[in-house]
Amino acid sequence: MCGRYYLENTIETESFIEKMMKSPLVRKWNATSAVLTSGEMHPTDVVPVIASNRAGNQSVFPMKWGYTGKTLLINARVETASEKPTFRGDWKMHRCIVPASYYFEWEHIKGDNGKSSAGSKYVIQPKDATVTWLCGLYRMENGLPHFVILTKPAAEDICFIHDRMPLIMPDDMVSEWIKPEANPDIMVKEALNAMVAEKAREM
Repeated sequence: MCGRYYLENTIETESFIEKMMKSPLVRKWNATSAVLTSGEMHPTDVVPVIASNRAGNQSVFPMKWGYTGKTLLINARVETASEKPTFRGDWKMHRCIVPASYYFEWEHIKGDNGKSSAGSKYVIQPKDATVTWLCGLYRMENGLPHFVILTKPAAEDICFIHDRMPLIMPDDMVSEWIKPEANPDIMVKEALNAMVAEKAREM
């Protein structure tokens, strides 16, 4: 489960933020929703997302987090995304990367009655990474792009926090992941698993 992440304003992020701000979609989104460039990102926020443009080149677009419908969908399971009608077309052709500094997860604690409750909030990112490249899917809704973040079973180092984690690509696979002609079933095997986690500081 990935329901919150953080994007810091750094030298690494400046270049794609600058590219996004040149998109005509920024003006369209600003009519209804603020386009965020840093800070803690929540579902329904409009944030920077990397995807292929119509010419097939890597670009950066403002996209809203969540597919709308009967319920808001913010995640898609990588194991079933290629099969479910909601996601299978986007799995093949509309893949994206959501740049983050790290993501948040709340520890799930099972009580004696078998029910889970939320425990400590953790900051999680790949080991030795400066940017966390979250894999996603996107689609157009009323002429504007929306995305979901793909999730997979949690790596051993962080499964005590939650049994799911985002699908995260290494730096050298970002461009390949967003290519419509690439095979996502092969690329998921390149996803990162070495994670580091620490309890988030109280604000």
